[in-house]
Amino acid sequence: MNELKEKCGIVGIYGHDLPVSKLCFFSLFALQHRGQEASGITTSDGKNMYTHKGAGLVAQAYTEKNIKDLKGYVGIGHNRYSTSGGKALDHAQPVINKDNTFALAHNGNLPSVKALQNFLSAHKILQKNRTDSELIADAIGFYIKEGESLPKAVAEVFPLLTGAFSLVMMDKDTLVAVRDEYGMRPLCLGKRGGGYIVASETCALYTIAANFVREVKPGEMIVINKNGLKSIRLAEANPKHDVFEYVYFSRQDSVLEGKLVYEVRKNFGKTLAHEYKPKVDIVVPIPDTAFPVAIGYSQVSGIPLEMALVKNRYVHRTFIEPDQESRRNSVALKLIPLHKTLKGKRIIVIDDSIVRGNTSRKLVKRLFKAGAKEVHFLVSSPPVRFPDFYGIDTPMQKELIASNKTIEEIRKFLGATSLHYLSLDGLIKSIGLPKEHLCTSFFTGEYPIDLKERKNEINYDVPKD
Repeated sequence: MNELKEKCGIVGIYGHDLPVSKLCFFSLFALQHRGQEASGITTSDGKNMYTHKGAGLVAQAYTEKNIKDLKGYVGIGHNRYSTSGGKALDHAQPVINKDNTFALAHNGNLPSVKALQNFLSAHKILQKNRTDSELIADAIGFYIKEGESLPKAVAEVFPLLTGAFSLVMMDKDTLVAVRDEYGMRPLCLGKRGGGYIVASETCALYTIAANFVREVKPGEMIVINKNGLKSIRLAEANPKHDVFEYVYFSRQDSVLEGKLVYEVRKNFGKTLAHEYKPKVDIVVPIPDTAFPVAIGYSQVSGIPLEMALVKNRYVHRTFIEPDQESRRNSVALKLIPLHKTLKGKRIIVIDDSIVRGNTSRKLVKRLFKAGAKEVHFLVSSPPVRFPDFYGIDTPMQKELIASNKTIEEIRKFLGATSLHYLSLDGLIKSIGLPKEHLCTSFFTGEYPIDLKERKNEINYDVPKD
């Protein structure tokens, strides 16, 4: 399930007694799964702001000297997955204003930026080729230049934002965190010593020995400075949490809305076992997100679990481009089947989703070639039939295999013995949150945040299984 990518992970830290830049680094290290193409940190010592951005993984983007040069007691960090083409550092964050007095990092996406563009145009400061994150920063920067404080500027700009956003921002002495009223993208608050941390996921808090305090509430702005922490309500909460955080994006040791992701994924497997149980010999998970799903499935079904697919964890850690033959056999680079374990076996293989279907098709072929007698493909989410507009990089809708093929047609395309997707009801039940608090747009085409001018990009004429 490497065909959907989260756009980014964010962190913000405030504390006079904390090594802020180092803690930002290790927090971003923990959030590496949310963005792998570029990383950046901005800090302030109360007088000056310091920034470093680098391409590649967090471990590649910084040196010890970079971290030491990032002085101060307040800082924000960002991991980015670039979706706009160009070089990895194009539009890398944090976004810094021209005066170097304000910085912003954003997780999410605004499907419509017309209100922001109209505002900036009316004040004759609209620049060309700006991302949604940069437009937000430009609008906030306008109010700061007018003499407003950072929290006041954010409150003024908030009504102009249509879409999904978790934001961390800073000026020279204040840290601000904001979550949109739908809570689409995660954001949590932690404490260490006399300082505070906000981060995309709780796994970042645990990595730096911070204590989890609570989730940042949908529609809430948190302001942290010398006066302590202040919570300001900018909008009434209307939670629509993205189910794909539970299916795939969040790390399994993170807690979202009180739910440990690992346990939720185990629940997916348990529910799958109640929904579909073919006669097979072993259950095989596709690393890594399907591991807990397969554990749950095995526990309920009684079918033994075998780690018959081994992942090469270092495939993406090279700047050397593979040759054409290797590119065509990308599955062989990433997943190695254990022939002796698979030979003559009827197997269930479990993945978290099928996007285009090409990778899954190659995998099924390799499993049969490795000696599997039958390959039953189980998926721990419903068919992905609609694109995302809220911060996840999806292919065009026409490239989503389930948007133009029935489940049986997909099975034939994959070459699998059978194919079963987790039902939508089963997914919601497994998460354990009210249906009305979840965003299921990938599967249903129901978009809780108005898409405005982008509505016409959606085709609702999709297969009904």
